[in-house]
Amino acid sequence: MRRHTIRGKTRTIIYPIIIYLGVTSIMGCKRLEINQTKRNWDKLSGAAFRYEHGQTHFTPPPLYQEKFGTYRNPLLFYNGDTVKNAEDWLKRRKEIKDKWLNLIGHWPAIIANQKLEIIKTTEREDFKQHLVRFYWTPLEQTYGYLLEPNKKGKHPAVITVFYEPETAIGWGGKANRDFAYQLTKRGFVTLSLGTRQTTKDKTYSLYYPTINNSTMQPLSVLAYAAANAWEVLARVESVDSTRIGIMGHSYGAKWAMFASCLYEKFACTVWSDPGIVFDETKDNYINYWEPWYLGYYPPPWKNIWSNNGNNSSTGVYARLCKEGHDLHELHSLLAPRPFLVSGGYSDNVDRWIPLNHSVAVNRLLGYHHRVAMTNRPKHDPTPESNETIYKFFEWFLKRKTPKED
Repeated sequence: MRRHTIRGKTRTIIYPIIIYLGVTSIMGCKRLEINQTKRNWDKLSGAAFRYEHGQTHFTPPPLYQEKFGTYRNPLLFYNGDTVKNAEDWLKRRKEIKDKWLNLIGHWPAIIANQKLEIIKTTEREDFKQHLVRFYWTPLEQTYGYLLEPNKKGKHPAVITVFYEPETAIGWGGKANRDFAYQLTKRGFVTLSLGTRQTTKDKTYSLYYPTINNSTMQPLSVLAYAAANAWEVLARVESVDSTRIGIMGHSYGAKWAMFASCLYEKFACTVWSDPGIVFDETKDNYINYWEPWYLGYYPPPWKNIWSNNGNNSSTGVYARLCKEGHDLHELHSLLAPRPFLVSGGYSDNVDRWIPLNHSVAVNRLLGYHHRVAMTNRPKHDPTPESNETIYKFFEWFLKRKTPKED
């Protein structure tokens, strides 16, 4: 079994056996009081998805089944007490989220009751493309693209995030990254967003209130911006607000991961090869120590794009590693919402080790087949990996439950 070493130190926390206490899925969903109250997740099971498509994306290979590694157990409170039921998990979930927000920065108030400002509308094939604008932080507006199928009625929706918003709508020539376009062709409303200006400036992320005195780590600001995007997209007439997901690739996948984990209203999510845990063996593919992720300090920046975090003493990355935290804690906040890791070079099959912790949390709550992963050799998305992404969203967002029919 592969051991995970961060900054030269191997974590040795042992995962205890958790006894399944027969907590019903109704109790788990109701007591968590998150966005799943209007979705019948038992009827939309990953097992059914697996059966229909002949895949085993929700099941680790035998080598990794029930392997938890040295990652801190989310089903133990920080004082060592065991989470025994859904009510305990509600408290533990709050403990994890509060701990992380204390470290990466608490958000300003969510911006309520704003509407997308439509700047320009273009007819494309069988959908409309709107250039839109809205406030994604209290101090900054952004431009993006809203794609709406011509078919009337309420639609599921997906927010796509990347370095700029053009790639996901099929502009820019980057192969297999036109996620918003492809999902819209399949009947989704999509909102494509990106950090165009900071990408141009090579500072990449978002900073609040300014890049010179940000009170949050940039990944927290990105998550907050995505939460405000959810709010404004939910007010679009053609969108079913109970069926909004988020996805991204690479940088965008890191962004989507933090957003979906920290904002409960996202119904499900897909992350394409972000590096789902801290790992300094992948060069700068998994570079959470950089100042535009979790290593923020005011510019000018030095020694950026390094291959590891050995020189990182800024931001919170070094502290998170030293205190034994890792991103699997954030993943656990998603339960029982489904998520798919579309893994490549950064996220190999052994990432089932941290993912098994989310499987265990879902199992405690009475849910199964909520955590999925596919794997490809390289970082770049492929037609095959993308097809599974689209089918995942179709199954969990587009397909109606029997209760809704």
